[in-house]
Amino acid sequence: MMAQILDGTAIARALRTRVASEVADFVGTTGIVPGLATVLVGEDPASQVYVRNKRQSAVAAGIRDLHRHVDADVDQETIAAIITELAHNDAVSGILLQLPLPGRLDSKRLINLIPPMKDVDGLTTLSAGLLARSEPGLRPCTPSGIMSLIDATGIDLDGADAVVIGRSELVGGPMARMLLDRNTTVTTAHSHTRDLAAVTMSADVLVVAAGVPGLIGAEHVKSGAVVIDVGIHHSENGLVGDVRFDEASKYAGWITPVPGGVGPMTIATLLENTLIAARMQAARPV
Repeated sequence: MMAQILDGTAIARALRTRVASEVADFVGTTGIVPGLATVLVGEDPASQVYVRNKRQSAVAAGIRDLHRHVDADVDQETIAAIITELAHNDAVSGILLQLPLPGRLDSKRLINLIPPMKDVDGLTTLSAGLLARSEPGLRPCTPSGIMSLIDATGIDLDGADAVVIGRSELVGGPMARMLLDRNTTVTTAHSHTRDLAAVTMSADVLVVAAGVPGLIGAEHVKSGAVVIDVGIHHSENGLVGDVRFDEASKYAGWITPVPGGVGPMTIATLLENTLIAARMQAARPV
């Protein structure tokens, strides 16, 4: 059996198209154009590419681009003032502080200045608390995109076994919570897990966000499982993930490629979150 490929590029394209249509309807109904404020600190090449892609995708979806770019030597107070100003700006539906920041800046304190209704990355303490309590709120983009990929397989998550490898605040932690909210039985594995294959072989859904190239192979994959590879690494053979694709695809029912799997879904979900944020703010009592 060879796995079916979960084409994140195609699924993200469909999501972006739907968001663009819904943005146009929202503007026509309310007269409000959703605005996304991306905040970039410094000249890191990777961050510049990520932010440029987010901005271009937002504009293509009919979302206003409200970008802020500051020098790498900016101090904490200046960045805090920018985020606070954006938080009080009615033209701004969503705020995204591009990570990582220079090490001397306190990223957690800065992120927590973003109001929950504008937290389109879903990373503030308040947003995490809403997710932990299964209350409505904006969810982190990558786990939300992964949920869309899983749903595209048609698998019934109710009562299914899921294993998430990784426990970061960005992916692993919120991913486990979101799967739990869909009534899966969730196991979180990590770098201290003993006998990883014994844990993963029970998984109907296996989400790998360990940040370790080639960690997962055939011996880790249950026959017919949905395998989501969040990792992306540069190698002599190009980009590779946390999953040894050629091995795992012989046993999985569905598998994401690298690249072209999870990555495109993250940006598409950011656009969806910006529209959700705009709707929440439009419905808020004045």
